[in-house]
Amino acid sequence: MTAETSQTLDRGLRVLKLLADTDHGLTVTELSVRLGVNRTVVYRLLATLEQHALIRRDLGGRARVGLGVLRLGRQVHPLVREAAMPALRSLAEDIGATAHLTLVDGADALAVAVVEPTWTDYHVAYRAGFRHPLGRGAAGKAILAARQHPMSEPGYMLTHGELEAGACGAAAPLLGVTGVEGSVGVVMLAEAVPERVGPRVVDAAREVAEALR
Repeated sequence: MTAETSQTLDRGLRVLKLLADTDHGLTVTELSVRLGVNRTVVYRLLATLEQHALIRRDLGGRARVGLGVLRLGRQVHPLVREAAMPALRSLAEDIGATAHLTLVDGADALAVAVVEPTWTDYHVAYRAGFRHPLGRGAAGKAILAARQHPMSEPGYMLTHGELEAGACGAAAPLLGVTGVEGSVGVVMLAEAVPERVGPRVVDAAREVAEALR
């Protein structure tokens, strides 16, 4: 802690992070041990966070992240989209295909930013807001691959005809961005993804990740 920081706010944020990392919630005693503070401090922190709906407590007294964080989370997409746009524009123009940034939304992959190339005669109509199961399409499969192998070197996924007949896709996961799980990819009308597209998508995903750090 430095003179410019608030110890109480720091502890409150640490509570939220601890609760976000567990599915079953934490008791006051468990939080007290993990934070290294007494139970009275934890009670005060939880009461304040609960007033703002950032945490909730069940009948057994276990604290969990509250629905109030969703209101904060809705503002994340515009910020992420803005940071990703330069890399997506460059990718779309370079490849001549529709580029997209996709984030996890529950069990779905949700396209939050889409850029279409300006110089091609035709391209796949792919819109922001389009969603599909994580297990289908290159964007979702790239995210799932990163979950399974979080420490591996960045790679890319290729698919054909999984979301739209005649369309193929390539996507690479965003890596090293705390709190953001997603991928960057392209979708095109082709029989197969050209060889150079996969590595180019990996580079674009790296650019977006750097912009978000």
